[in-house]
Amino acid sequence: GEGYTNLPSSSELFCVFNRNEDACRYGIGIGVLAFLACIFFFMVDIYFPQISNTTDRKYLVLADLGFSGLWTFLWFIGFCFLTNQWAWTRAEDVHVGADSARAAITFSFFSIFSW
Repeated sequence: GEGYTNLPSSSELFCVFNRNEDACRYGIGIGVLAFLACIFFFMVDIYFPQISNTTDRKYLVLADLGFSGLWTFLWFIGFCFLTNQWAWTRAEDVHVGADSARAAITFSFFSIFSW
Protein backbone atom coordinates (compact mmCIF):
# COMPACT_ATOMS: atom_id res chain seq x y z
CA GLY A 1 0.00 0.00 0.00
CA GLU A 2 2.95 2.33 0.44
CA GLY A 3 4.87 1.40 -2.70
CA TYR A 4 3.97 4.73 -4.25
CA THR A 5 4.51 8.04 -2.50
CA ASN A 6 4.72 11.73 -3.25
CA LEU A 7 6.69 14.70 -2.02
CA PRO A 8 4.91 17.07 0.37
CA SER A 9 5.14 19.82 -2.24
CA SER A 10 3.67 17.73 -5.09
CA SER A 11 0.65 15.54 -5.72
CA GLU A 12 2.44 13.36 -8.30
CA LEU A 13 2.97 9.77 -7.11
CA PHE A 14 6.20 7.89 -7.76
CA CYS A 15 7.58 4.49 -6.86
CA VAL A 16 9.64 4.42 -3.65
CA PHE A 17 12.22 2.14 -5.29
CA ASN A 18 14.48 4.79 -6.82
CA ARG A 19 11.47 6.34 -8.61
CA ASN A 20 11.57 3.33 -10.95
CA GLU A 21 8.03 2.41 -11.94
CA ASP A 22 9.23 -0.92 -13.35
CA ALA A 23 10.38 -2.03 -9.88
CA CYS A 24 6.92 -1.52 -8.44
CA ARG A 25 5.21 -3.09 -11.44
CA TYR A 26 7.47 -6.15 -11.40
CA GLY A 27 6.86 -6.82 -7.72
CA ILE A 28 3.11 -6.39 -8.08
CA GLY A 29 2.99 -8.45 -11.27
CA ILE A 30 4.79 -11.54 -10.03
CA GLY A 31 2.91 -11.38 -6.75
CA VAL A 32 -0.52 -11.30 -8.39
CA LEU A 33 0.37 -14.00 -10.94
CA ALA A 34 1.82 -16.20 -8.17
CA PHE A 35 -1.42 -15.84 -6.20
CA LEU A 36 -3.53 -16.82 -9.21
CA ALA A 37 -1.25 -19.76 -9.96
CA CYS A 38 -1.52 -20.93 -6.35
CA ILE A 39 -5.30 -20.94 -6.64
CA PHE A 40 -5.09 -22.92 -9.90
CA PHE A 41 -2.66 -25.52 -8.56
CA PHE A 42 -4.66 -25.80 -5.33
CA MET A 43 -7.72 -26.68 -7.39
CA VAL A 44 -5.63 -29.19 -9.36
CA ASP A 45 -4.51 -30.76 -6.08
CA ILE A 46 -8.11 -31.08 -4.92
CA TYR A 47 -9.15 -32.91 -8.10
CA PHE A 48 -5.91 -34.86 -8.50
CA PRO A 49 -7.17 -38.12 -6.91
CA GLN A 50 -10.11 -38.17 -9.32
CA ILE A 51 -7.85 -38.06 -12.41
CA SER A 52 -7.46 -41.64 -13.57
CA ASN A 53 -5.28 -41.06 -16.62
CA THR A 54 -1.63 -41.41 -15.60
CA THR A 55 -0.44 -39.33 -18.54
CA ASP A 56 -2.59 -36.39 -17.44
CA ARG A 57 -1.33 -36.78 -13.88
CA LYS A 58 2.26 -36.79 -15.09
CA TYR A 59 1.76 -33.61 -17.11
CA LEU A 60 0.06 -31.86 -14.19
CA VAL A 61 2.90 -32.76 -11.83
CA LEU A 62 5.49 -31.64 -14.37
CA ALA A 63 3.60 -28.38 -14.94
CA ASP A 64 3.50 -27.75 -11.19
CA LEU A 65 7.20 -28.52 -10.85
CA GLY A 66 8.15 -26.40 -13.85
CA PHE A 67 6.03 -23.47 -12.73
CA SER A 68 7.50 -23.63 -9.24
CA GLY A 69 11.03 -23.62 -10.67
CA LEU A 70 10.25 -20.70 -12.94
CA TRP A 71 8.63 -18.72 -10.16
CA THR A 72 11.54 -19.41 -7.81
CA PHE A 73 13.79 -17.84 -10.43
CA LEU A 74 11.44 -14.88 -10.93
CA TRP A 75 11.29 -14.21 -7.18
CA PHE A 76 15.10 -14.29 -7.08
CA ILE A 77 15.20 -11.77 -9.92
CA GLY A 78 12.61 -9.66 -8.09
CA PHE A 79 14.62 -9.74 -4.88
CA CYS A 80 17.79 -8.66 -6.70
CA PHE A 81 15.96 -5.96 -8.65
CA LEU A 82 14.17 -4.48 -5.63
CA THR A 83 17.31 -4.61 -3.50
CA ASN A 84 19.33 -2.87 -6.20
CA GLN A 85 16.74 -0.15 -6.68
CA TRP A 86 16.38 0.34 -2.92
CA ALA A 87 20.15 0.73 -2.58
CA TRP A 88 20.08 3.55 -5.14
CA THR A 89 17.08 5.31 -3.56
CA ARG A 90 17.86 8.68 -2.01
CA ALA A 91 16.78 9.07 1.63
CA GLU A 92 15.06 12.39 0.97
CA ASP A 93 12.76 10.75 -1.60
CA VAL A 94 11.22 8.38 0.96
CA HIS A 95 9.22 9.89 3.80
CA VAL A 96 6.63 7.24 4.61
CA GLY A 97 7.14 3.96 2.72
CA ALA A 98 10.62 2.89 3.86
CA ASP A 99 9.38 0.09 6.13
CA SER A 100 7.01 -1.20 3.47
CA ALA A 101 9.81 -1.23 0.89
CA ARG A 102 12.06 -3.20 3.24
CA ALA A 103 9.18 -5.60 3.94
CA ALA A 104 8.65 -6.14 0.20
CA ILE A 105 12.33 -6.95 -0.23
CA THR A 106 12.29 -9.29 2.77
CA PHE A 107 9.20 -11.17 1.62
CA SER A 108 10.52 -11.49 -1.91
CA PHE A 109 13.63 -13.09 -0.42
CA PHE A 110 11.59 -15.57 1.61
CA SER A 111 9.40 -16.31 -1.41
CA ILE A 112 12.44 -17.79 -3.12
CA PHE A 113 12.50 -20.59 -0.55
CA SER A 114 8.74 -21.04 -0.28
CA TRP A 115 8.41 -21.58 -4.05
